[in-house]
Amino acid sequence: MTDLTAGSPESLLPRWDMTAVFPSLESPEFTQAFAAVKAEIGELLVEFNASDVRRREESGVNAALVASFERLTGRLNAFYSDVRVVGSYINCFVTTDANDELAQSLQSELRVAFVTLDKLWTRYVAWVGSTDLQALLGASEVARGHEWMLRQAEQTARHQMSEAEEALASDLQPTGLSGWVRLHSDVSALLEVTVALPAGEQRLPMSSVRALANDPDRAVRRAAFEAELQAWERVSVPMAAALNGVKGYQGTLRRRRGYTDDVEPTLRQNSIDRATLDAMQAACVESFPDFRRYMHAKARALGIDRLAWYDVSAPMGGLTTVYSWPDAERFIEAQFGAYSPRMAEFAARTFRERWIDAEPRPGKEGGAYCTRVRPGESRVLMNYDGSFNSVSTLAHELGHAYHNLNLAERATLQARTPSTLAETASIFCETLVFDAVLKHAQGEERVGLLEVSLQRDLMVVVDIHSRFLFEQEVFARRQQRELTAREFSEVMLDAQRATYGDGLDADLLHPYMWAVKGHYYGPTFYNYPYTFGLLFGLGLYARYQQDPEPFRTGYDRLLSSTGLADAATLAAEFGIDTRSVEFWRTSLDVIRGNISEFEAGIDGLA
Repeated sequence: MTDLTAGSPESLLPRWDMTAVFPSLESPEFTQAFAAVKAEIGELLVEFNASDVRRREESGVNAALVASFERLTGRLNAFYSDVRVVGSYINCFVTTDANDELAQSLQSELRVAFVTLDKLWTRYVAWVGSTDLQALLGASEVARGHEWMLRQAEQTARHQMSEAEEALASDLQPTGLSGWVRLHSDVSALLEVTVALPAGEQRLPMSSVRALANDPDRAVRRAAFEAELQAWERVSVPMAAALNGVKGYQGTLRRRRGYTDDVEPTLRQNSIDRATLDAMQAACVESFPDFRRYMHAKARALGIDRLAWYDVSAPMGGLTTVYSWPDAERFIEAQFGAYSPRMAEFAARTFRERWIDAEPRPGKEGGAYCTRVRPGESRVLMNYDGSFNSVSTLAHELGHAYHNLNLAERATLQARTPSTLAETASIFCETLVFDAVLKHAQGEERVGLLEVSLQRDLMVVVDIHSRFLFEQEVFARRQQRELTAREFSEVMLDAQRATYGDGLDADLLHPYMWAVKGHYYGPTFYNYPYTFGLLFGLGLYARYQQDPEPFRTGYDRLLSSTGLADAATLAAEFGIDTRSVEFWRTSLDVIRGNISEFEAGIDGLA
């Protein structure tokens, strides 16, 4: 494997450059753009009222209706592009510095303005959803270019409450759902922890404490885990209030909109059907015994009877090298280049133009994400710790950015990618990097690489199913009353026991994962799309290996079309049936093969 060593001044971690978008939050350029977005919302309101954009009593289509539809759809495409630039720009400051009061206040001001925008979008959906869709598609080229969006609008319109009720829901969102989400985000970002490390006590931000889960020293991992649990316990009351608020808000609206359960509205949002979800989850549950084999093998390698939660991310094998940032850049470019020059040049551009904020620091959110700023241009947040896992995360997030590049020519309403398909390029790019190093690795190094991959797979298949079970139970209980922090922890532990089984020490699980993961505070059942993304990405990667040349052209086309059709339709172009348990088993067989090789490697090194 390439030797990626750290230690020189050039290995200092980058912060992203936001000046290419606007000079600063206080600059005249940003102030003008911010004011323009707010003004445009007011102008849209005037035009919506003038054109009577709301649910129609008569569904007929005439020339005047077509002209209004094309004019308003064009304006919405342009506006949502502008608002993404402004909103993403502000959020980049909020997520890297929770103490930035200006960014916080601007984001709050934008949320207030978005209340009117939410109402307008609801009216637009009701308007097009109550129109004769086939007649509109026949009369308008613009409509044909937005067919999938219109078909989704038609389905959504059937579940809308009255216009007045939908408007009230929008009015309440800043002080309801969004307020609780912001509380969780702010408390998490500002949380600092005193860790009793072997070298002495240290005061660290939570993002750095959680990064210690990758430390090779079990004493360090345990100290960080124990300190982390104490810190989450200290803030468990406000976190429980936030989660009760989020799930209560979502559950109330789900029932008022007439959905049969809390999963149903997410299926449309994620462009899949229940048959696809059921097939995928059935295959995942079948694989849990295989993942427990992996966990038992890792415990043997670590010389312990059973893994504790803080052992799950323990590094293994020959992967003890700390990866410098400059060498990580070169390595990513080389592996992306092995796929295509276009992907390699894109990676080089992200580094050259400083799209990435990699430095862990107080006030910065933990984890990683990629956000689209302008067409084809993204920003990546991560907390780089020098491990191969971090290099893999970098490839993953750049995969999201590459996906955004392929969406650049699409209108904003054509580029709305569901979470299920949003993971397609990220998993593909992550697998490119992994396969590149695994190809030449032997012995202890190979075992270590397999372990990094299996750690990810364990999280995305097993842990995410535990999150699904957790949310399912929380929604059911929340219909009756609020849950206490202790009850959230009990439900979390039950879900972990049901999925991890005897692979983990039942007395050393993580009862506060419901407070850790921001996904619980966002859209309902947000987690299962990651499982879809991983297994769908592995399936696509297998097609690439079988026939690389035609795959490249079809793949970029797929990425550019993720807002134009449902997942089953797009997958069918590659001969994939997402409603078949067998397809998901086939993807999981790739993981099973790695588990078997990992077991053999562990026993061979013993």
